[in-house]
Amino acid sequence: MTIIDAAISLRLSRRSLLGLTGALAAASTPSLAAQPTEQPLPGGTLKIAFYRDNTTLVSLDPFQVYWLEHRVILRNVVESLTDQDPSTGEIIPWLATAWEISEDGLAYTFQLREDVTFSNGTPFTAEAVRIAFDSNKEFIKSVPAVFGRTYLAGYDRAELLGPHRIRLHLSEPNAGFLQATSTTNLAILAPESYRLTARERSLGALIGTGPFVLESYTPEVGIKLTRREDYAWPSAAARNRGKAYLEKIEVRYVAEENVRNGQFLQGQVDIVWPRNPFTEVELQLFQSRQAQIFSRSLPGPALNLYPNTKEGRILSDPKVRAALQKAIDRKTFARGVFSADFPAVQGPYDTTTPFFRAQADKLAYDPAGAKRLLDEAGWRVGAGGWRYKDGRRLTLVRPLQGAETPGDVLIQDQLRQVGIELKLQILVAGEFLTFVAAGRYDLHSSYMTRADPVILQTILDPRHTNGSALSVNAYPPEVRPRVEALFDEGLRQTSAAERTKAYGALQDLLIDENVAFPIYERLWQAAALRRVKGFQWTSEGFALFNDIWLARS
Repeated sequence: MTIIDAAISLRLSRRSLLGLTGALAAASTPSLAAQPTEQPLPGGTLKIAFYRDNTTLVSLDPFQVYWLEHRVILRNVVESLTDQDPSTGEIIPWLATAWEISEDGLAYTFQLREDVTFSNGTPFTAEAVRIAFDSNKEFIKSVPAVFGRTYLAGYDRAELLGPHRIRLHLSEPNAGFLQATSTTNLAILAPESYRLTARERSLGALIGTGPFVLESYTPEVGIKLTRREDYAWPSAAARNRGKAYLEKIEVRYVAEENVRNGQFLQGQVDIVWPRNPFTEVELQLFQSRQAQIFSRSLPGPALNLYPNTKEGRILSDPKVRAALQKAIDRKTFARGVFSADFPAVQGPYDTTTPFFRAQADKLAYDPAGAKRLLDEAGWRVGAGGWRYKDGRRLTLVRPLQGAETPGDVLIQDQLRQVGIELKLQILVAGEFLTFVAAGRYDLHSSYMTRADPVILQTILDPRHTNGSALSVNAYPPEVRPRVEALFDEGLRQTSAAERTKAYGALQDLLIDENVAFPIYERLWQAAALRRVKGFQWTSEGFALFNDIWLARS
């Protein structure tokens, strides 16, 4: 057995997690090591205005949830076996104090804390962990596409070694499994929660070990949390080692940006937390009111456009794909759409993703090179400055739900400079899904958030996406086996050095073959009133509410 307790895990990760420490620390404010300079005050209600609620999947069930705003809340109600240091990517203790991984990567043994209880008073034990993992495995049978499926990949069974010691067996290697145990998706609920229906859990019947208890959830309206008075077992990443300072948390879902911002500026909410980054105008307005701005790149894929390379589609031609890559001015996009200090995207992953490898040189803006490649591919400049071949205009279709954004229009204009027409097809939800499934698009985007590169498989590996159109269409026939082989290698290798090699090669391949077009770094931002103290990011861009307190004005 290879013993990986907290200290060994820290040393392994520090040596080989992508040479990442500096990049991650720079991407997250404030740092994990930062300490509050004022004495925390107990009491008060924190009010947060989030982006809209998820109307496609109305659920708070941790194993089902992919919605970022829901996962922020869940991180403070339900807890996980491990946590992940947001500055280094290292796996650190939480409900488990130490762990061992077998040499073949098929057995994970966890020593559990003995002082933890669920909010209903039920003790946290190895049996509770077994029920959680087995219940999630059973749920996959009824809902194969459930989001938590990839987090649980390879899980076979649990072996109880004592009241607070458990061994989780995998049927196949999954090098991302340890990190998966740090996520909200594999958080541990009380056994009583799994006796309820999935719908009941989705609507808030969750019994966790966290510092807050879910008081109510009203879909599309908001969530209320109440402090748990006997809480005393935070993650190793938390500053506050006892119960939360805040008494309550009230969350509002506000779809309209202007309404959210107005509530914040009027002091009706303490934190405004949108899905998209703030614009330069918003930043200046908030900062003129002395607001705090917190920023962190979300781990996982950057906002990428993925091509339809099926035979007969324009982007099946590698020269056209290469031209498209060169025609995108990412630095101008970051400054023009967001703000002067917004980081330009550097590759298919965001910089906070473990094993990130920068591809910035390959993504340099080169319109002259783009024009040359289009000439070589037989697309000549014709009427209106557009490119034509055999009487056909070089038109690429990108479907959008709702309305186009300034960023969409900017990319459209950049491509026009080299003669490529980008048609933004505005569709309603039902039409959008049908349009994409039928492969009628040329460029499509999708993203997920997880602090491990395995998350890209949920988008780009047809074997892990139930054959979604995006994953099937993204590669020419000769490229797909190479991508799948690198995904497999990243899962098989338990050595951080070997995973660095595999995922580095994957990132090279995606850019070299131009089957991912990075557009922008998914920077997540929140603005807070000055009275909000102790805010810090988790590894996945959430927040530990038990660290936050409110200063008295």
